[in-house]
Amino acid sequence: MQVVVTRKKYVFSPDPSRVIARFLYLSDDRSADIIRKVLAMPEKEVNIAMSQLLRGYSRRHRNISKIFEKHFAKLGPIFDKIEVNEEDLSTSQKALIGSYFTMEYSIESAAFFNPSIVENPDQSETRSDETRVIFSFRATGEGHISSVVFRSGIIDKNNNLILEPVGKMLAEADVIKRNVYDKKTFEAKLSELQAQGNLISPAILDKHDETPDQGNIIPPVIIDKIDEKQDQRKEISPAFIMDKLKDNFTYGELMSNLEIARKDPQLTEDNIKIMNRMMWLASSHYEISFSIDSAISERVIFPISASEQRGIEDARFVKFTGDDGEVTYYATYTAYDGMAIRPKLISTKDFYNFRMLPINGALAQNKGMALFPRKINGKYAMLCRIDGVNNYIAYSDSINIWHDAKIIQQPKYPWELVQLGNAGSPIETEEGWLVITHAVGPMREYTLGASLYELGNPENEIGRLSSPLMVPNETEREGYVPNVIYSCGSIIHNDDLILPYAMSDHSSTYATINLRKLLDVLKASGSEKG
Repeated sequence: MQVVVTRKKYVFSPDPSRVIARFLYLSDDRSADIIRKVLAMPEKEVNIAMSQLLRGYSRRHRNISKIFEKHFAKLGPIFDKIEVNEEDLSTSQKALIGSYFTMEYSIESAAFFNPSIVENPDQSETRSDETRVIFSFRATGEGHISSVVFRSGIIDKNNNLILEPVGKMLAEADVIKRNVYDKKTFEAKLSELQAQGNLISPAILDKHDETPDQGNIIPPVIIDKIDEKQDQRKEISPAFIMDKLKDNFTYGELMSNLEIARKDPQLTEDNIKIMNRMMWLASSHYEISFSIDSAISERVIFPISASEQRGIEDARFVKFTGDDGEVTYYATYTAYDGMAIRPKLISTKDFYNFRMLPINGALAQNKGMALFPRKINGKYAMLCRIDGVNNYIAYSDSINIWHDAKIIQQPKYPWELVQLGNAGSPIETEEGWLVITHAVGPMREYTLGASLYELGNPENEIGRLSSPLMVPNETEREGYVPNVIYSCGSIIHNDDLILPYAMSDHSSTYATINLRKLLDVLKASGSEKG
């Protein structure tokens, strides 16, 4: 028996016209010079400049003047230095100043890849043989900074995609809310980071944060301010900062204490590393909300925290059903800060409001974690690849704390000898857990495979394809990274597997596979093995 894969002709391509307006950081001296020059402009000249700006950019961004004002608000410390009262400035002056600290960023200019797919929470106005779906993608722009973006559409009875119109007025989250921290948990995680070595260095912490609710930004402590006498100085231990905090404290309260410690002239290099770990850890928890009038294709989850400032990569979304029947959409993703990678977790119920939090524990060390869509024997279950080569399964009582894992699959066939990994969350079928895998073989060629595991005990393999389910064809093997097809999640629709995948890390498409035929082949492979 042979599994027939039907490749669809629909292609999701990167679109460089999709831009967001980002805060442009400049040095204090340059910022002060620009502000002085704008303040010296006659009122008429300011108004003309603003009129030209709005004419050129109001059709590219929703409420661009509000963005200018938001970026102006980040310049408070500069105004303090040049002794200018912000309250004396006109609305036009504030907006014009803010525009000089704003830049467009094309989120998809380089690549649009590594998709996953889930059922849309809204299935209204669909027929019984249709499913409204949400695709998530890794969008990559200048500097290879990755964000998460979405598309929505309907898969019809013939598995064809009717895509909703793609909005051009992109927007980052309107509201960013920081976490409230439990002191004991925070200290435990801090100790864990410290035990893992110097993952966080001052160099990777930007001098600004894009978070609108943070107020005056606390810059990272720079080690080169330490002189040769540092060994004679007192040490500032975590307790020096943590003891001033309540059992439950806010992000702002921690930042205030770090600001006080930062000004202490007796800092040591070890103190600074501890403080930067605190900043990194605190910034890893946050919530974001998008405007209710934004289309899902206009919502961009762009890196916010220091732990992910170089990219939010490969989100694996899954529709998770709790024991009480409540549905939550989760996604594991890789946070990259420029030096280290860390797995993190997204949760949402409506794709308007999202919560981000780190994944903790001994297993939080590598890429490619994928959550099962329900608990198994009373525990959360996760696929992972902690050694970079083999597939593992882990169980936990907490969705973001993972300690122990058991190997369930190792490279076996020539096309997978370099490494194996999941290609999204397991899919529950009547025959078992269907796991789409990716594998790396000769010439670093990425292919897709499939395995089947027992429902009650997913450590037991029922069957496994002995040849790839999909390999890059001649039209898919050319791109940013040649010879790669990759997926981050599939669903079942009308007894077919809907499998979105990326083509050589550049653009994406999807394929369909008859589920019954695939399951039969997998079961037969297990029988032949026995």
